[in-house]
Parts: sequence; structure tokens; C-alpha cells
Amino acid sequence: MMLRRDFITLLAGAAAAWPLAVRAQQPALPVVAFVSSRSPNDALRYGAAFRKGLGETGAFEGQNVTVRYHWLDGQYDQLPSLMADLVRARVAVISTPSFTPAALAAKAATSTIPIVFGVGEDPVKLGLVASLARPGANATGINFLNQEVTARQLGLLHDVVPKAIRVAVLVNPANVTGADTVVQASEAAHALGMQIQVLKASTSREIDAAFATLVRERADALFVAGDGFLNSRRLQLATLATRHGIPTVYSGRDTVDVGGLMSYATDNVEVHRLAGDYSGRILKGAKPSDLPVIQSTKFEFVINLITAGALGLTVPGDLLSIADEVIE
Repeated sequence: MMLRRDFITLLAGAAAAWPLAVRAQQPALPVVAFVSSRSPNDALRYGAAFRKGLGETGAFEGQNVTVRYHWLDGQYDQLPSLMADLVRARVAVISTPSFTPAALAAKAATSTIPIVFGVGEDPVKLGLVASLARPGANATGINFLNQEVTARQLGLLHDVVPKAIRVAVLVNPANVTGADTVVQASEAAHALGMQIQVLKASTSREIDAAFATLVRERADALFVAGDGFLNSRRLQLATLATRHGIPTVYSGRDTVDVGGLMSYATDNVEVHRLAGDYSGRILKGAKPSDLPVIQSTKFEFVINLITAGALGLTVPGDLLSIADEVIE
């Protein structure tokens, strides 16, 4: 006959095993791989926007989906090995909002895992989709038209610094979009009667060297191309531009928030929300080939009057009237 204490011990052991058994029977949550060129410091704003988009489709992190974040901080050389790891792990979706090199690396790594991209260039020209309306394969996403607004960015710079003739263009040579940016900037500058000088930087030390060149060659102004690495070094860029008295336009508001002069670009928070929305739809069964590429039309012009004052610039009233945000 079983003694009472033996029965209690057996019951306690069985009870302790129940949670393990239940967990073992629960299917693993689908995994969305979020790949960003930005630094982990940007997680609060952009990660939250991505989760908001997911939530709008009923996908909630930790409840019915797992999101694995990869903040590369501009280290593009990590992309091939990272994508190979994601393919081996058989993640449910690879999302690369606002990161063209990652979208291309993902497309090269898999023809089956759904990809949700965010790119500033023509995704058809990049080979990511067959057409905007009918992507046709395993990739879709958002086209935020950054290349098309280069002329607008330089035009705003000209409005604030009308006497600027020599304008430097800073690009990251590790980013495949840099060459297109230079072409766009060259055409826009020519139309405005400006001359451009191309400078390249893919490390913090090279940013310092680029500014040393700007000062030595007396550039009148600077245009910083859109790039994850350059964005992650926004405080360095804003500090150097103010220190050396160089009016600068940026391809995103993040740098203006920390002291840069001004920016005109797609609302990147919105791009991340849309990427989350598409990722959630795919988790629910939608096929990338059936989801048309979204062309983002939400742009924002932000100007920092504190920095303008420090640079001795007077911003025309008509520009202030059209700004989406004025930092005072």
C-alpha cells in the first residue's frame, strides 16, 4: 500500500512536470527577423513603430510572434553571414525597413522566405520585384523615394544659403546606393548653379577626415546622403558641422533632433510601421507576390532654428511656413 507521504511526493512531482509538458506541446512562435542598419540607440523609435504595424494586423510580440532584432550599426559586411543564419533558422519573415543593402542581401540569400523591404530606390531596377503592382516572387515592401527628393534637399539648402556655390556631398562607399545619390545630386546641383565635391566615409575617422577636407577646401555647404552608418553617427556629424560653421542638409530628421540644421525626407517612422503591417499580413497568410509595393508619400521638412542661429543664418519666413516641424 502506498504511504501518504509517498503519494504527496508523487503528486508534487507530477504537478511540477505539468508546465514543462504543456510548454513542450505548444508550437514555437513564428519568428520575424528585423534587420536594421541603425544602432541599438534607435530601437525605441523604430522598433516601436514596427511593433505598432504588427499589432495592427493582430500580431503581438511575445504572444503570437517572436521578433528578433538585428541592429547592425552600419556594419554592412555582416550581412551575408547574417542572412545565411536567418535562412538556416527558417524564420517566417525577413524585414529590412529603410535598408537597401539588407534587402539585396536577403534577396540573394533566399527565394522562398518572405522579405519585406524598405528602399529609397526603384525596387524594380534593383531586381527586388517584377513590378510595383505585382511583385511576383518572395519580396515586397515600401519604396520611399529618397533618390527622387535629392533635388528638393539641395533646393532647400540653396534657399537657406543662397550664396553657396561649392557644395560637398558625403556618402558611404559601402552602401550600394551611394553612386545613384551622387548622380542625382550632381544633376540637381547643376540646375541650381552649384558645384559638388564628393566625399566618402564609412568610419568615424573618415568622417573626421571628410570635415578636415571641407574646411581646407572651403566648401560653402554640405549634403549628407541617406545611409544607416551616417545616421548612426549623427551626433558626430551635427557637432562637426556646427563647429566648422558648415550649413548642412540631412536625409532624415534624426540628425536635426540632435543639432543638425535641417532635413527633408520620408517619415522613416511611418516606413517602419508599414513594414510591420506587411510582415503581420504575411504571418496571417498573405503572399508577398500579392502585396503591391507601397510608395510612401509622407515626407517631412524639419529645421533647427537654434542651429541656424549658431551658424549665423536667417531662415526665410516662407520656408518656416512650410516646415513640418521647427525646433526652437
